[in-house]
Amino acid sequence: MIPACLSDDWILCPEREDISAEFTRLLTAAQEGGATIAECLMIARQLKQGGEQSWHREWKKLARANRHRAEAAFAEGHMATAQRNWLRALNYYGAAAMPLDQADERRWVAVLAMQECARRYLTARAPAGEVVTIPWVEDHSLQGYFLPASSAGARAPAVICIGEPGHRKEEFLFKLAPHARERGLSMLALDLLGDQRDDYTDTLLQRRDLESSIASAMDYLETRGDVDFDRVAIVADGWGSSFVARAVLLEPRLAAAVCDGGLWDLHERSFFASRFAMSDLSIVPVPSAPLMASSADCPVLITLGEDGWLKADHARKIVQKSRLGSSDIVLKVFTAAETGAAQAHADNPSLANEYIFDWLESQLGAVGRRI
Repeated sequence: MIPACLSDDWILCPEREDISAEFTRLLTAAQEGGATIAECLMIARQLKQGGEQSWHREWKKLARANRHRAEAAFAEGHMATAQRNWLRALNYYGAAAMPLDQADERRWVAVLAMQECARRYLTARAPAGEVVTIPWVEDHSLQGYFLPASSAGARAPAVICIGEPGHRKEEFLFKLAPHARERGLSMLALDLLGDQRDDYTDTLLQRRDLESSIASAMDYLETRGDVDFDRVAIVADGWGSSFVARAVLLEPRLAAAVCDGGLWDLHERSFFASRFAMSDLSIVPVPSAPLMASSADCPVLITLGEDGWLKADHARKIVQKSRLGSSDIVLKVFTAAETGAAQAHADNPSLANEYIFDWLESQLGAVGRRI
């Protein structure tokens, strides 16, 4: 769905909401170094309206141009320029893959190119990042990027950043990593797909234990000598993060969490209860008990845009009814007047991420440093 608060200038292809939403994401990524406005507008002029093949071709071409610039800069020792171009290249490869069918081989080729750009970025970063494999279930492992806060090897607080099933972690390298680094936080960027193709998402969605992936990530972080394990938080990027909310209930080792808090599960319970005149919400089927109906062992931040799918007033009522006077659940609503009001803060993710990571810094006692 195209965010209602966006102007017509941001809507590239009104008859294709997926393409328009992706173009919006690319424009906002420019704020964090994942794109440039000039390149996005150049591609927009070249695209045939609604042309899926044209979209893939043009973004792949632009990704290659940025990748070649990165390689040239790296060869000449210009690490900052190499990093910037690899970040843009991986984002453009992701854009090229977006409209293609999951079974389309060109999509997988673009994903592999995106991942290679991510790996090259990690090697050019100081301190260098790592590609990590984390055992999860018998037939499947998680894959992540670990970005240490400091090259000194000192123990630092850390944040796990993860999206929904099917979301790939590479976007976090430009979207969230700078916010973590500026505040002295190490970051583990994670996705559930591991080394599988995008069509593995269907298998993931059939699992009833997605929340167990977070325990596996925590087990991994506990082994690292450069992580202050008493100060580990999690950020569920995007909004539909109920599997992370369930993980927060089961994972006492977390020091703070940013997720939907089970708000969407509670909203569904309320909808079904009102529709079928039920007075007992406990009989409404949901995957697990929502976080806010139970008690978490750590502070929780929920952020919401007032123009998103769930109305802010309704969300406030759910939170007030569920928290039972607890001050450990914080709801922040971004208004249209300040931006960040779209679903998942799509119109201004930078503003939301600044608020989120400031809150994390306060909770973890991290010490920010000038980069």
